[in-house]
Amino acid sequence: MKILVCISNVPDTTSKINFTDGDTKFDTNGVQFVINPNDEFGLTRAMWFKEKQGATVHIATVGDASVEPTMRKALAIGADEGIRINAVPTDGFFVAEQLANVIKDGGYDLVIAGRESIDYNGGMVPGILASLLGMNFVNTCISLEVDGSTATAVREIDGGKEKVQAELPLVIGGQKGLVEESDLKIPNMRGIMMARKKALNVVEPVDATKATVDSKFEKPAPKGAVKLTDSVDELVSLLHNEAKVI
Repeated sequence: MKILVCISNVPDTTSKINFTDGDTKFDTNGVQFVINPNDEFGLTRAMWFKEKQGATVHIATVGDASVEPTMRKALAIGADEGIRINAVPTDGFFVAEQLANVIKDGGYDLVIAGRESIDYNGGMVPGILASLLGMNFVNTCISLEVDGSTATAVREIDGGKEKVQAELPLVIGGQKGLVEESDLKIPNMRGIMMARKKALNVVEPVDATKATVDSKFEKPAPKGAVKLTDSVDELVSLLHNEAKVI
């Protein structure tokens, strides 16, 4: 089985977020970037297929040279080969078209993407990718098994779970639950050294549609001051007269 894991390079959630050029561009200065958590769950599941079923695992990222440290981490975790599409990711449709161009001739049986990235939270790439490639698609996937050419997946739905079967080739949108958080792999020194020798191929982007353009960003309003009280009567008064929630 040949697997491609789509990797997004996203800001660490502890990073301080700022914007430049009149709040039209994300300021990357001082920001630490990591593998998108939903993608990391998918990568860890791909490593399970590699260890248990002998799968070959490739990773692909749309980005300039600045994303390579994140890709090297994915290679250190255990992926066999990396593909960097040399373009700055803009909207989801553009990213999906770039990935589809790489996947279509790659002979992949399974494409694992995160349900969404934690930077822009578009949640559109896996579905668009499956449509462009004509592959089956399972989103919000929290469990995945493959037996021959048949995949059995469990997906999260409102109020419960749904178990589905689909034939390969297949695209999934993975999320927390695809593996346990305790199963996430931390690269060891041997993995880091081996990652330096693994192929990280750079391909040029194809002409693709940029369906949306960011016009302006706005940070949430700062939270108001916290009031502390040790009086139940005062608490009730505050909730009724100021917060107006009772």
